[in-house]
Amino acid sequence: MKIGVNTDIAITYLLARKRQTAVAALGVTFGISMYIFINSIITGTNEYFEKATLNTTPHIRLYRDNETCNTSMLDRFAGKQTINLISNPQLVPEDNRFYNPQSVVSQVKQNKEVREISMQVTANVIYSSSTVEQNGTVYGVNILEQDKMFDIESTMLSGSVRDLDKSIDGILIGSGLARKLSLKSGDRVRLACFNGSSKMLRVVGIFQTTIKSLDDTKTYVNIPVVQQLLQKDRNYITDIYINIQDHTRAPAVALNIARITGYTAESWQTANQQSLAARHIRDIIANAMLMAILVVAGFGIYNILNMVIYEKIKEIAILKATGFAGRHIVAVFIGQALFIGIFGSLLGLLLGYLISYFVSRIYIGVGNVTYLPMAFYTKHYMQGLLFGIITAFFAGYVPSVKASKVDPVKIIRG
Repeated sequence: MKIGVNTDIAITYLLARKRQTAVAALGVTFGISMYIFINSIITGTNEYFEKATLNTTPHIRLYRDNETCNTSMLDRFAGKQTINLISNPQLVPEDNRFYNPQSVVSQVKQNKEVREISMQVTANVIYSSSTVEQNGTVYGVNILEQDKMFDIESTMLSGSVRDLDKSIDGILIGSGLARKLSLKSGDRVRLACFNGSSKMLRVVGIFQTTIKSLDDTKTYVNIPVVQQLLQKDRNYITDIYINIQDHTRAPAVALNIARITGYTAESWQTANQQSLAARHIRDIIANAMLMAILVVAGFGIYNILNMVIYEKIKEIAILKATGFAGRHIVAVFIGQALFIGIFGSLLGLLLGYLISYFVSRIYIGVGNVTYLPMAFYTKHYMQGLLFGIITAFFAGYVPSVKASKVDPVKIIRG
């Protein structure tokens, strides 16, 4: 019975100060709407940059790293009777190739988390057309496997990845490089390697990643073309790219693959630590802003309830004199705070969604960003509602405890 009476009193107090109640509710509405909007834009931006990174970077890169000379040969020769040391150890001048790459690929495929795998070999070359020359990097790949990993087809301005797969002497060239060399599909371009070998190839397609450093230097050819340029055999492979089911597990899977194969496995997180650091900084700044907004909204509720207590102090004393316990007074004012918090939060969720939706329709048209990236996740709305209620509860708790300690005798006598 007291619960119903407490609720009735709480609603009566709220309606008695409609303007102040509306202001407090709007404070919560603004806070929650900004919480939804900022979460949407930060999450959307993070996902966009992560996707852009994974469109050019494999989840795991497997390669043979340079090794520093060690004492293993001396230890085998001298045994355990001596302690062998090397002064000023140097890198071992070895070829960074895989030994029996097909066997390595078979080992990697045994991992159930592996989704796609692609072998490749790269070389630094000089591209030349007529009298114009440009430095760059040629990637010898199985283009269909690479397309599955990076969706190269979606970046093609002319031609198709299948044109390269069908052409022995074909080449896919970046848009920036094509512009500098005045090349178009069907033209010929010469690739010269550091060892003096060269090949004349036919442009079968032009791609644009919108990343200038790649579009100005990168090309794709079939693996045998680069092997011939480097004057290596058909088993010469320098990199194996791996994509897994869950890209967030790349570090753990990379450690397992490195242990099994004996080669260096680098996760995309390790290769892009600077980008991930920037993402964490953005998240910290956004969360700090959101907490500040919610605290301001909480102070709005706190001030409204303090004013109500001051104005209704005699009525509170009468309630206590007629049998209301301190906990019932606490329930009245916390009830007011929760009404404001819930109503303001629900309105804030709606407003936040509408703001996020309309902002997501803003045309950007820069690079491959058509519209401003926004994310719409249910968890953000549930968190927003929860934070709004929690903020309102704590904003109402302090003044409600103050009201519950009112001495009815002193107030009525005064």
